[in-house]
Amino acid sequence: MAHQGSTFTGLGWLAIIRIGLVQASIGAMVMLTTTVLNRLMVVEYALAAAVPAGLVGWHYAVQLCRPLWGHGSDKGRSRALWIIGGIVILGLGSILAVQTTVMMSGSFGMAMALGVLAYTLIGIGVGASGTSALALLASGVAPDRRAAAAAMTWIMMVAGIVVSAITVGSLLQPFSPERLLSVATGLLCVCIAVTSLAVFRIEPRGGIPSGAFAETAKTEPAPNFREALREILAEKAARRFTLFIFVSMMAFNMQDLILEPFAGLIFGMTPGESTQLGGMQSSGVLAGMIVAGIGGSAFAGRMPVELRHWIVFGCCGSAVALAFLAMAAVVGPGWPIVVNVFALGFCNGLFAVAAIGAMMGLAGAGAKTREGVRMGVWGAAQAIAFGLGGLIGALGVDAARRVMASDGEAFQMIFAIEASLFVLAAVLAVRATSAAPRIEEELQVRETEVFA
Repeated sequence: MAHQGSTFTGLGWLAIIRIGLVQASIGAMVMLTTTVLNRLMVVEYALAAAVPAGLVGWHYAVQLCRPLWGHGSDKGRSRALWIIGGIVILGLGSILAVQTTVMMSGSFGMAMALGVLAYTLIGIGVGASGTSALALLASGVAPDRRAAAAAMTWIMMVAGIVVSAITVGSLLQPFSPERLLSVATGLLCVCIAVTSLAVFRIEPRGGIPSGAFAETAKTEPAPNFREALREILAEKAARRFTLFIFVSMMAFNMQDLILEPFAGLIFGMTPGESTQLGGMQSSGVLAGMIVAGIGGSAFAGRMPVELRHWIVFGCCGSAVALAFLAMAAVVGPGWPIVVNVFALGFCNGLFAVAAIGAMMGLAGAGAKTREGVRMGVWGAAQAIAFGLGGLIGALGVDAARRVMASDGEAFQMIFAIEASLFVLAAVLAVRATSAAPRIEEELQVRETEVFA
């Protein structure tokens, strides 16, 4: 399948797997900074949960620039360079974040100053590399493979989180600052090396043509950044989908910064044990993604209407799992916490892979805009939601622990609020996909004209 006389026929499955290795590396490095370091600050160094939440929230705030980086990736000749550059910056920021955590017991002011710099670099690295990787998929993968490619790479990212969480959790026992630094350095070196090898010559010489396999077959130059944003925000489907992404990802991330402190404070788990519990949740996410994919709709369908039931079922299931987690907060030891956390991850995976498939299906729907900008807008919505969700969860726990009689009741309240957000996300998912049949018909007509 050529594109306007070009010899480019799209990225094959091997190339898709290689992009998945990039996502796995990003996930592994982010796991270190948002779970392991977060727990150490709250439990081992006895800091308020708002401290790591503020730092993690800042790295999400930096990612508000994702649409701009996506636009730069659209304009450039090689998305692979953006990916490698972002991964290197992410690695440098992660090492600095580890140093920051170790310094927390000494010079707190200096540690916080370095922490802001570290999480700024982390935000830049995640945004630049992640947006460019997804844009590479959207622009270089044929439409009938797009949802499957998105699901596969996301599954590989979760697998990277699971493997790194279990491995790091094992290597950190017994815990010491020196061991933490050596384990983190080894992990980051491996991730940078894997990413560099994965994207080596993944694009044809001169780069993949922007929109090479987009349904609109865009041949004119990409619009400027402001014009691209105006086009996206003028679309009802894009606006509704952005709102759904925001609410669902806020719900998804509210427990992320408090789950490991919860395991330590309520269930008395060690750093290694709580890290492995986080890995169990990621294992559930991975299982949920695989089940949704094997179910057929996530891989066969490209438009949100075909994925709606997966999204809604995953959101409602997540709400139920969180309701049980709220009960666990007051019951304490003896509750099947591992099973509960795995179930939460499983339902998260069901809705996440369906949402990703819908996102990829709409990535090339613009008349002029390129995939990088559109993925950047949705990535920015996700980043804002992740940052606010984590910050609200941590601040809420801090405030509730001061007001309520027990830590368990404080965590119970936050988990209940998170469950309510997932119910709201299910409602928004139905509204966000209501315009999908019309859009799908339009895109099928365009695709027939382009690829006939």
